[in-house]
Amino acid sequence: MAGDTFESWKDQCLNKCDFSKKGSVDDDISHIVAFINSHDQYFTTSSCSGRIILFDGALDCQVQKRNCSWLFVTHQKCQSEDVLTSLEKSVGDASLKFEPFVLHVQCKKLEDAQLLHTVAVNSGFRNSGITVGKKGKIIMAVRSTHCLEVPVSHRGTVLITDQYLDFLVRVSNQKMEENLKRIERFYECLQTALQPQEQKCILKEAADKKPIYRRRRKRAQVDSVTDCCQTVNDHNENREEETVCDLLFL
Repeated sequence: MAGDTFESWKDQCLNKCDFSKKGSVDDDISHIVAFINSHDQYFTTSSCSGRIILFDGALDCQVQKRNCSWLFVTHQKCQSEDVLTSLEKSVGDASLKFEPFVLHVQCKKLEDAQLLHTVAVNSGFRNSGITVGKKGKIIMAVRSTHCLEVPVSHRGTVLITDQYLDFLVRVSNQKMEENLKRIERFYECLQTALQPQEQKCILKEAADKKPIYRRRRKRAQVDSVTDCCQTVNDHNENREEETVCDLLFL
């Protein structure tokens, strides 16, 4: 029964429209999302590869994420000029923010979630966690604390100098670069953890046979060296006999 429920959840989630502002999976993590969704025990519910945002909040904004407009957003490294141009459009309280990679994955069993959690933590996403909902939904969230948020304007007035803005952009770009490295590390660990069981057996058998192959090779090398030595000795003996014959002939 639980298995049928999970399959229906997965089918419904993967076939619904993407209502995010971008409308599609970010390019830097599309291969990770596709890889996870190809496994029967997992499917992704939301994701973001990481982004640098300049957002403007309303003057009477009680909840930060509501009534906010995005002045600038990128999923790659950015230039100070682009951020400064966008900041000039601020009419409220603007903040420059870096958000790292985040991924939510629904898992079929708790053991599946624990495996994914181990992969995430070992890849540098140490703020990852597992939640279990009332309906039995098991969600594993890949998260980290590798973030940044700095207020840069108030009531439309810029609070920082161009020099400090350059510094903030440089720090944000460094965090983005580190973020992309962690994403690739996560993907490599994920591939190793989720590779087919039969492939693991083949690799294990190959590893077990490797020392035997080395011993045989060493023996072959010893035999080869012995043969070479014998050949050299035989050559020397023949050379000495030729020399003696030459002396007798003279």
